[in-house]
Amino acid sequence: MLDKIAALFDFRGSVEYLPDLFYGAVVSVELTFCVMVIGLVAGLIIALMRISRSRLLRILSTTYVECIRGTPCLLQLFYIYFVLPAFGIRFDPFMAGVTGLAVNYSAYLSEVYRAGILAVPRGQLEASQALGMSRRLMMRLIILPQAIRVVVPPLGNYFISLFKDTSLVSIVTVKELMFTGQIIAATNFQYFTIFTIIGIIYLSLSYPASLFVSYLERRMKVGYRRKPSRFLRRAAAGGSLG
Repeated sequence: MLDKIAALFDFRGSVEYLPDLFYGAVVSVELTFCVMVIGLVAGLIIALMRISRSRLLRILSTTYVECIRGTPCLLQLFYIYFVLPAFGIRFDPFMAGVTGLAVNYSAYLSEVYRAGILAVPRGQLEASQALGMSRRLMMRLIILPQAIRVVVPPLGNYFISLFKDTSLVSIVTVKELMFTGQIIAATNFQYFTIFTIIGIIYLSLSYPASLFVSYLERRMKVGYRRKPSRFLRRAAAGGSLG
């Protein structure tokens, strides 16, 4: 049994492919950060649209979220890379991958933001209104700072999940880690070895990120109590809100 496993896992014959796999991992990390930055910004905008007083904005944002969540990410990538060129819209593989994943994740992240905003105690909203705060000022100083504490854990989980989902963009020929591994395995037929190495690389990058998210979650909870914001206390005492 051990001999068979040893024969399958021929690491010595795969050393020459490690630089290519590491380069693929770098591309996966680049994809992750690009998509996450776009998704965080777009998700917040969509979340604010969903709780907007404008009925049109609520309808548009809700339609977007439901359409994206109701279709597979793989289909969205196919549509962006293979269908949009028929309308004169063309992306190179990397940009198609970033766009497809950002479109998908922005919808999910918007729901995370919205849940965090709605989790802020209503008493603080009423107190802000009683102090004459505008909706924009209330959102910037009172609601969003507290919502961030709530959404950090799920956002971190989505970040880790996104890193693994970058493997989906191999379908549009982005040479990330999984696509690189498929090409190598198709040439040397060492499927067990190559995909085991890929799994180790994914785990070695995902696990530290998971530990960092746990640390960040603990830090965000330090000194947190469900009590009025310092801005409300300062305003109630007659101080400046600036």
